[in-house]
Amino acid sequence: MIKTVLVVCIGNICRSPMAEGLLRQALPSVTVSSAGLAALIGKPADSNAAELLAKAGLDISSHVAQPLTGMLVGQADLILVMDKEQKHEIQRRYLAASGKVFRLGELGKFDIPDPYHQPRAAFEDALQLIQRGVDAWVPRIRALKPNSQSYI
Repeated sequence: MIKTVLVVCIGNICRSPMAEGLLRQALPSVTVSSAGLAALIGKPADSNAAELLAKAGLDISSHVAQPLTGMLVGQADLILVMDKEQKHEIQRRYLAASGKVFRLGELGKFDIPDPYHQPRAAFEDALQLIQRGVDAWVPRIRALKPNSQSYI
């Protein structure tokens, strides 16, 4: 059973906090957190990300960016990233991540571009892709049984 999901992006202020908020809402019995490969440590979620989720009824105003660590990787049952490069980087840095790192868009075969320093429309586009990924993963996470051989 998946009890802990870690969502990872680069800075941990745009994509991963939005995905974390959506996953927490959809999976209240699962512990969901987020981190960044090059986190802007201590920074809040980007205002565009926070405003878009607030419009959807989700409050991520208390989010604080944190770096990806071996401890977070070790504690996670499933790690969801935004693109192939992040997946490969995590697998390179952390052998313990092998077999549990997937793109949020893995099932739909898409990456989620970084909206950082982009116009609000880029955040809206990213959020739509994040929602697609969340919608695809949630039923699979719920359905996983202990000792499952595969996450997909």
